[in-house]
Amino acid sequence: MLHIVACIKQVPDTKIIKMNPKTNTMDRSSAPAILNPYDAHAVEEAVRLKARYGGTVSVVTMGPPPAVKAIKKCIEIGADEGYLVTDRAFAGADTLATSYTVTKALEKISKIKPIDLILCGKMTIDGDTGQVGPGIARRLDIPPLTNVKKVESVNKEEGYCVIHRKLEDGYEVIRSTLPCLFSVEKDINDIPYSTMPNMLRAARYKPVVWSVNDLEDVDRTLFGLKGSPTIVAKVWPPEKPKGGEMLAGGAKEQVARLLEILWEKKELFGMKEGAR
Repeated sequence: MLHIVACIKQVPDTKIIKMNPKTNTMDRSSAPAILNPYDAHAVEEAVRLKARYGGTVSVVTMGPPPAVKAIKKCIEIGADEGYLVTDRAFAGADTLATSYTVTKALEKISKIKPIDLILCGKMTIDGDTGQVGPGIARRLDIPPLTNVKKVESVNKEEGYCVIHRKLEDGYEVIRSTLPCLFSVEKDINDIPYSTMPNMLRAARYKPVVWSVNDLEDVDRTLFGLKGSPTIVAKVWPPEKPKGGEMLAGGAKEQVARLLEILWEKKELFGMKEGAR
């Protein structure tokens, strides 16, 4: 029986979020908080592996108390247990400090029930770094398998798994020892509508909540802002592109004007004097 743990994050919906023009920071209050889409696919894949091989699916997240909402969404998808690690000591964490905190939570979970497989989304939509999953694997000294698009098999008895990993020009098939960590692509699966029993269970579900004092064998200087060497000096939205020029007149006039525009922008196309 497998014990699969999915690492998740609650993020602002980046389709709606706005930037504060005065502070050049994200106005997180301007958008609803959602389960990171890549992480949702990681949870769904964990649930599918549980259906294939039997076992238990747990989810863990570091975040403020409202991140309980993301855990409840995972219960809707089909997860069995949820763990929320929340404390002011974790505030301001970059990917390095986040991977440390989540690793300490995973170590505590593994003492409750040994972990065979860890799944993460490829990245979060509010950070887009893709660093936390590999960072966790490095700290746990287990193989990190990134850009996973298909899980072919998991054999706990013989201690290995086989996955397909997405590349720019194709994919590669990898056999890895267990335990290991997958960071999955969104096209690894499709997430169906939640079943009514799962929705009812999620509505009543209360996750396990741990503070910094509940974690074991920790170095507090590696948490939160103190443990974060990354500094974001400024964030700003890209400038909106200017509207294009409508070409008036007949076909000959439009072609003539188009050639004039191309010649004016010749440096963009590597054109040289005399080419005309």
